[in-house]
Amino acid sequence: MGHKGGGIGRRGLVAGATGLVASLLVSGDATGAAGPWGNGNGTGHGHGGRGGDGDRRGDGKGRRGGLRAEEFRGMWVATVTNRDWPSRTGLSAAEQRAELTALLDQAVKRRLNVVILQVRPTADALWPSPYEPWAQCLTGVQGRDPGWDPLGTAVAEAHRRGLQLHAWFNPYRVAVHADPSRLAADHPARRNPDWAVPYGGKLYYNPGLPQVRRFVQDAMLDAVRRYDLDAVHFDDYFYPYPVAGQVFDDDAAYEAHGGGFPDRATWRRNNIDLLVREMSARIRAVKPGVKFGISPFGIWRNATTDPLGSDTRGLQTYDDLHADTRKWIKERWIDYVVPQLYWHIGFGAADYAALVPWWNDVVRGTGVHLYVGEGLYRAGDPAAPAPWQDPAELSRHLTFAADHDQVLGHAFFGARDVVADRIGAMARVVADHYPTPVRPPGW
Repeated sequence: MGHKGGGIGRRGLVAGATGLVASLLVSGDATGAAGPWGNGNGTGHGHGGRGGDGDRRGDGKGRRGGLRAEEFRGMWVATVTNRDWPSRTGLSAAEQRAELTALLDQAVKRRLNVVILQVRPTADALWPSPYEPWAQCLTGVQGRDPGWDPLGTAVAEAHRRGLQLHAWFNPYRVAVHADPSRLAADHPARRNPDWAVPYGGKLYYNPGLPQVRRFVQDAMLDAVRRYDLDAVHFDDYFYPYPVAGQVFDDDAAYEAHGGGFPDRATWRRNNIDLLVREMSARIRAVKPGVKFGISPFGIWRNATTDPLGSDTRGLQTYDDLHADTRKWIKERWIDYVVPQLYWHIGFGAADYAALVPWWNDVVRGTGVHLYVGEGLYRAGDPAAPAPWQDPAELSRHLTFAADHDQVLGHAFFGARDVVADRIGAMARVVADHYPTPVRPPGW
């Protein structure tokens, strides 16, 4: 997330930590992707995209650029490395809570209706989990009790303001460093050292181990059982982004579990397919009203690789992250998809105006909702290309997307940028596109 003309800027590095998009390697460039109305009871809208009813679009109103009675207007709140919240580690419980509710108030002020809060940033938790330690981002010490329940409070305060609360989980990232000794003493990755793989200066759970897949699902489902969540949300991190000259060492897991697959890449894709398919079924079994959404990197495959792919020239989730995002939509394992389209209109290697139509066609007839992930953080970034210095660029994105009948809304990264609004790009979006509060789309 965060692209710049000829190198990886600071935002690209931050994105590597946050799990919204690391980098897109294109044509020699290093380019990155990465009150309102509630639903009454805060538990979603019943059964939907997973086995849904085809080409539904909420209430179907305003599909050709007019104002909609229902629209997804989301804001990501990243907690890893204290990107968006809390502003720093070690704040008191009262200070943390005050900052959180201030962000929710900002969402209301901007006429947004969904907050996507990162609640499991590095295999640790923003709630009292029996599976994993308290998150390091709260107190500065992983495993230290912050003295309050951030997720429980976030759900209650969001619903009180008419906002949906989507709980954002990172399934496999363990740490933004590669030293297991720095984890909490009782961290599952220390108790089970064979579960973790160091790669690219970070630590990951091995997706190829069935016991790991089951554990991370159990850990995430604990929050689904405990809280009145509106949705479970994954971002783009599955297998890690490629790092030149390094190998993700899953030889032993492949030897033990890769039989019957033609190659390692196919086996790895199946591992991620299993995570998504099983998580979908288990969410439905625990709480049928809770939705399941994923926000992948914006390119599935390039058309030069696969005729079903997009007119792009960049990193491919299918090949590089072993994440077959198109399949998850076609199989209806997810209720919504939020591709991270963090490029400007006219960007040659990954044009926003080429990718919105591609995703629009992919979801058609599946019942899976399409919301577009928007790179608000790039607006006014001195390292970003010239179009991002124009406060109207982001508003033009929404104008373009409104002419695509499957697009049901947008999500903005991230909360810090919604608040700061460096060059007024978010204010322009609100003025041009969000004149009144609306409900999120139903199923």
